Amino acid sequence: MSKRLRNTDLCADCNVPEPRWASVNRGVFLCDECCSVHRSLGRHSSQVRHLKHTPWPPTQLQMVQTLYSNGANSIWEHSLLDPASVMSGKRKANPQDKLHPNKSEFIRAKYQMLAFVHRMPCREDDSSTAKDLSKQLHSSVRTGNLETCLRLLSLGAQANYFHPEKGNTPLHVAAKAGQVSQAELLTVYGADPGALDSNGKTPIDYAREAGHHDLADRLVEIQYELTDRLAFYLCGRKPDHKNSQHFIVPQMADSSLDLSELAKAAKKKLKSLSNHLFEELAMDVYDEVDRRETDAVWLATQNHSTLVTETTVVPFLPVNPEYSSTRNQGRQKLARFNAHEFATLVIDILSDAKRRQQGNSIASPKDNVEFILKSVGVRHRSDSQENDQPDYDSVASDEDTDHELPLSQGDRTKSLDSDLSDGPITMHEYMEVKTALSASEAKIQHLLKANNNLSDELRLMQKKASKLEKQSSVPESDYDNTFNDSEMDDSGLSRRGRLRSSGWLGEGNSIPEMDDLVMDPDPTLPSTEDVIRKTEQITKNIQELLRAAQENKHDSFIPCSERIYVAVTEMAALFPKKPRSETVRSSLRLLTSSAYRLQSECRKALPSEGCLGPDMQLVTQQVIQCAYDIAKAAKQLVTITTKENTN
Repeated sequence: MSKRLRNTDLCADCNVPEPRWASVNRGVFLCDECCSVHRSLGRHSSQVRHLKHTPWPPTQLQMVQTLYSNGANSIWEHSLLDPASVMSGKRKANPQDKLHPNKSEFIRAKYQMLAFVHRMPCREDDSSTAKDLSKQLHSSVRTGNLETCLRLLSLGAQANYFHPEKGNTPLHVAAKAGQVSQAELLTVYGADPGALDSNGKTPIDYAREAGHHDLADRLVEIQYELTDRLAFYLCGRKPDHKNSQHFIVPQMADSSLDLSELAKAAKKKLKSLSNHLFEELAMDVYDEVDRRETDAVWLATQNHSTLVTETTVVPFLPVNPEYSSTRNQGRQKLARFNAHEFATLVIDILSDAKRRQQGNSIASPKDNVEFILKSVGVRHRSDSQENDQPDYDSVASDEDTDHELPLSQGDRTKSLDSDLSDGPITMHEYMEVKTALSASEAKIQHLLKANNNLSDELRLMQKKASKLEKQSSVPESDYDNTFNDSEMDDSGLSRRGRLRSSGWLGEGNSIPEMDDLVMDPDPTLPSTEDVIRKTEQITKNIQELLRAAQENKHDSFIPCSERIYVAVTEMAALFPKKPRSETVRSSLRLLTSSAYRLQSECRKALPSEGCLGPDMQLVTQQVIQCAYDIAKAAKQLVTITTKENTN
C-alpha cells in the first residue's frame, strides 16, 4: 500500500472501524462481513480487493483512496442523507445488525438496485439523458474532481462515449491532461486505452505526446490486463511491456506428454472460435481467476475460530444478468476444474491470445465454447466424474438460440472483429476497422443530433397524425399474433410462440454492427416520427417495469409485460412484413422475440400450486435482461429509420 489506512476509516456499508477490503469500482472501503456480500454480487456489481494482501497498481489504489476520502459513499447513499429518509424508516446497516438478512439486503439494495442513488428527473428521451451525462463526463475528466465523474458514471454516463464534435473519448481527454486517477476510474468502468479518435490516435499516444510517460505505460498495462493477470496467476510474473514483451505463456511440467485426442480436439476448437467468442471465454476465465485468488486471500486473512461458514468462500461465479443463461452456466462450470485442469485452460487461452494478436490463422468460428470447457475439464479427470451432479447455480436455459451478449462495464478487451466477420484479421486490418467504426460513430451521432433538433416539430406532426387516425379506419395488419388455447402447453406458453406468425422470430437475435447501416434506401420503411412515438411508449412501459423490479412489486410484472408486448406489436406493425434490409429484419426479430421472452419470464413470478416458490432474484435478472434487449432493438430501429429517411 502506498498509504496506511487512517484510524478513522469505517466500513462504507455498516460503519465497522478499520475495514480491510475495498470495492474498486464503487470507491469505498469494506469490513470482512460486508465484503462477503459484495463478493456474492459478482464483479459486474463490485470488484473487491484486500487493502494489504492483494497486489495493487499504486495509481489504482490512490484512485480508490481519493474517492473514499472525498465521500464517494454519499453517491451510493444519497437519499439516506435526507432527514426525511429517517422518518420513513430507511436507514443504513450498523455494526450490530446481523449479516443476513439485515446487512446483505441493504448492500444488495445499495449496489445492485441502486436504490439510494440520486435519480435524474424523468425525461421522455432516455438516450438524450445518457448523452448529456456522457458529455459532462467528457468535460469533467480534464480536472481532478474524481467524485464528480463517479457520480456521472453512476447515473449512466458512458466511459467509452465518442464525442461527435470533439472526435474523441473521455479517456483521450484524461490522458492528454495527465489525469492519472481519472484514467484509472474510466478504465475500471470499461474505457478502452486502444480506442482511436478521429485522428487515428489512442489515449496512449496522447499521454506520450504530452510527456506523461508513466501514465502511458500504465495505460499499456491496462490494455493487456487480462492476459497479464492470467500469466501472473500461473507463474507470478508479468510481461515487460516497456521492452515490447506483451505476453508470457507458461508451460506445464508434463507438457511434453502426448495429448489425448479429446485434448487435441479442444485445442483445435479453441483456435476455431471467432475473436468475439474467444474474448468472452477469456473474460470469463479472468473472472474465475479473480474468484480463486480472492478466495485464497479471504481464507488466509480470516480468524478461523470465529469464521461464519456462510461467508467463507464464493463457490462459483455469481450470475451476471447482462449475460445469456448459457454463458452463465459455462462460467459457473469453471469452478469444477481442479488446479491442473484450470491451469491447462489458462495456458491454452494465453497461447491463443498471443497467436491472435500476431494475426495467425484461424479456422471456422461456429463451434461451441461449451465443448471446449468440457474437453479441457476431462483431460485429467476420470470418466466417472463427468456425470457428477452440477455444483453450480440453476440457470434457466434459453428458449431460442440466444447469442446476444451485451458488453459489461468491466470489459478489458474489445472485439477485434464484428460478429459478422468469421476469419482472422491482421493488426493493420484491425486498425483500419477501428478507424472506420470511429468515423461511422461520428456520422451516426451527427444524424441523431439532427433528429433531436427536429423533435419538437415531429411531436406536432404526431398530434395531427393521431387526430387523422381517429377519423379513419384502421387497416388490417399483416401481424397476426393471435393463437389458440389448444396450442398452450402445461407451462401456459404457446408451443409455437405468439410471434412466430409475425415472421420476426427467427434464428439469432443479435443486433448487426453499425457498418451494416450502409444500405440501399427502403421506401417502405415507416416515418421516423411514427417509430419514435412507438419507441417512447415502449420506453415508458419498460421504466414502469424496472421500477416494479426495484421495489420488489413482482405482481406488477405481468401487467407491465403485457403493455410492453402490445407496444412492441404496434411498433412491428409499422414495418413491412418482409423488409429488404437484413438489419431491419434482425432488429425486428430481436424486438419481438424479446417481448415474447419477457412475458414468459414474468409469468415465472407467479407461484405455482404444490411447487416451491420461484427464485425471484433470478427471475428479476432475466426480466431486466429481456427489457434491455427490447430497448436496444427499439433504439436500433430508430437509428435505421432516421438514417434512411434523411437520405
